[in-house]
Amino acid sequence: ILLTLRNTGFLGSKKGKGGGYYLLKDPIEIHMTTVIRVLEGPIAMVPCVSLNFYEKCDDCPDENKCAVHKLMLQVRDSVLEVYRNNTLADLISE
Repeated sequence: ILLTLRNTGFLGSKKGKGGGYYLLKDPIEIHMTTVIRVLEGPIAMVPCVSLNFYEKCDDCPDENKCAVHKLMLQVRDSVLEVYRNNTLADLISE
């Protein structure tokens, strides 16, 4: 996980005595949407509602008429609302 966070620009590293990992940005600037996408991938539970990783579902003939699609849009938007309104600083302070 640390290497992934370093390779995606969240962490820097220092070798030697007193070395280790450190944040490259202030925690208040790091939104949870970005962290989740880096660590877990798409936020959406199904690919047909993903903002960044969209894929059409193989078994769905029409997304506009699909009740599951409509529900998953609501779920995605609710989850995004929570992630967008929280930063790494919010997690650290709790």
